[in-house]
Amino acid sequence: MKRDDLLHPTIMGNKWRKLKYNIFEAESKDYKSLLTFGGAYSNHIYAVAAAGKEFGFETIGIIRGDELNSESNSTLKFASEMGMKLIFVSRNEYLAKEKQAEIYWQNSYILPEGGTNELAIKGVSELIQEIDNQIDANFICVSIGTGGTFAGLLNGSRNDCKILGFPALKGINNINQLISPDYYQNKSNFEIISEYHFGGYGKYNSELINFMQTFENEHNIPLEQVYNAKLFYGVLDKIKKDYFPEKSKIVVIHTGGLQGRLKF
Repeated sequence: MKRDDLLHPTIMGNKWRKLKYNIFEAESKDYKSLLTFGGAYSNHIYAVAAAGKEFGFETIGIIRGDELNSESNSTLKFASEMGMKLIFVSRNEYLAKEKQAEIYWQNSYILPEGGTNELAIKGVSELIQEIDNQIDANFICVSIGTGGTFAGLLNGSRNDCKILGFPALKGINNINQLISPDYYQNKSNFEIISEYHFGGYGKYNSELINFMQTFENEHNIPLEQVYNAKLFYGVLDKIKKDYFPEKSKIVVIHTGGLQGRLKF
């Protein structure tokens, strides 16, 4: 297991890697604020708010759901406590969210929803080198949300190492639904494994929760039900079903997101 959940207490996992070069870019161009978009339970919103506090940026979050407020859940409450200005818009308005942000364009560094852009891919690609320095992996397994982390891993991967993506969302069955072909041109060392979404994004059942509890009790490693529990469940199930050849070296990436973890 690659414990990227331990990178930083609040800007953990793939969010740290996606933000790294974007923060450098914002600093180099003398931006004073970061503006981004997300849903009420967005790990990205949480991380950007924390990064702003850490590195001295004002932060603005355009949030999907005009019925929400800064006290609606722990993610939004944390973002507000970190100083993020939260702007709540209806779901229809959110479809044109960039228009909602136009008044800030000149003064804010814009981060896309989920944080995936060229600089984010660059940051995630470094993860491959770290893994290669430690183990000659045959498989690298990662959860998929917006697809940015998967794209970064694929972008930096060796052709003899297969990248397996486990979508946390229902209906993601092929790479074209996730990322630009620019990221996987001349690449065939990947597979989308789509049967472990447990009903869709944010959905879970008693089987997944029981797995989380058992895994945490046995290994003393916290998971969360949105992404990483589904990933680890899927990988272990694939091992049981002999998907992996004998003596395969498998790396599973823990991408963090623990602020959304159910408390038992």
